[in-house]
Amino acid sequence: MMTRRALFAAALAPAQMAEAVKPIEQAVASGKLKAAVLRVTQGDGVFEKAFGTAKGSSPFLIASITKPMTATAVMTLVDAGKLALDAPAAKLLPGMDGRITLRHLLTHSSGLPDMLPENTELRQRHAPLPEWAGLAVKTPLLFAPGTRVSYQSMGILLAATMAEKVAGKAMPQLLAERVYGPLGMGDTALGLGRYKLADVVKSQTEHADPPGDTGWDWNSPWWRELGVPWGGAHSTAADITKLLRYFLKPGKGPLRPATAQLMVTPQNAEYGLGWRLKPEPFGHGGSTGTLCWANAAKDVTFVLLTGLPASESQKTVLDPASRAVRKAFGLE
Repeated sequence: MMTRRALFAAALAPAQMAEAVKPIEQAVASGKLKAAVLRVTQGDGVFEKAFGTAKGSSPFLIASITKPMTATAVMTLVDAGKLALDAPAAKLLPGMDGRITLRHLLTHSSGLPDMLPENTELRQRHAPLPEWAGLAVKTPLLFAPGTRVSYQSMGILLAATMAEKVAGKAMPQLLAERVYGPLGMGDTALGLGRYKLADVVKSQTEHADPPGDTGWDWNSPWWRELGVPWGGAHSTAADITKLLRYFLKPGKGPLRPATAQLMVTPQNAEYGLGWRLKPEPFGHGGSTGTLCWANAAKDVTFVLLTGLPASESQKTVLDPASRAVRKAFGLE
């Protein structure tokens, strides 16, 4: 007898997803792509397929899909009255420009750079995250807060630092307790968590370190364990789907429903709070070769995790598969 999940999977597979599967299979057949997992849902219907060396349950380094996760943990503290979106961040981060607010940090509008000028040197020394945050507080702004939008990982780092200060806990623990636990995301961790290095999918990184570790290798034990709040989480396609579906229909979970809705409501032309707002109502991508989005009108979620950096997989795998799913559900 078919299980309930198998029946639902059959509702979306295989013909409906054939065009989405095609570019992934082609990349694997060519030897370009080593591992990937595609998961698409509509309501209770599920389609999931693993490619190459991956299994459906394989954890990937998801890079910047970490950002909305971190933002969710931060917003639980806004709900609790321990943080305020529009209070000066300098109250918790002495030395920071007094115009910058938590809202600016979560919406890529603070004026901070994406990465610090000292980025390479910090990597070479395997510097601890508090040192990165200390430099981010003092780094010159690229523009006045709130006047422009410019993608910035350092804004997410400082939002995470504020959350850690008021909660008295490190972000990996905050995420586990306040986001992953309530949403049943048992296979997700900031850093390696319970995973060993051999458990997680290896990135086909263009930054592999030569002898004498330069800190750029995404597969190094240091980077995988560091757990940067802007891009250091490991997760599965199923767990990311849980996160997307929670924000599609906020109910019981880590946030008040109105707060969850606020996170996917435009704060500027490009972003909600931690979430990108294009091409779908909300989603995010990652430089390690990952992409996710959700569409409320059709109740559809899309997750594609690969080991091929987005610099190589965006045009050949991620975008074509995403467009095919959007077309299949009448979103194109």
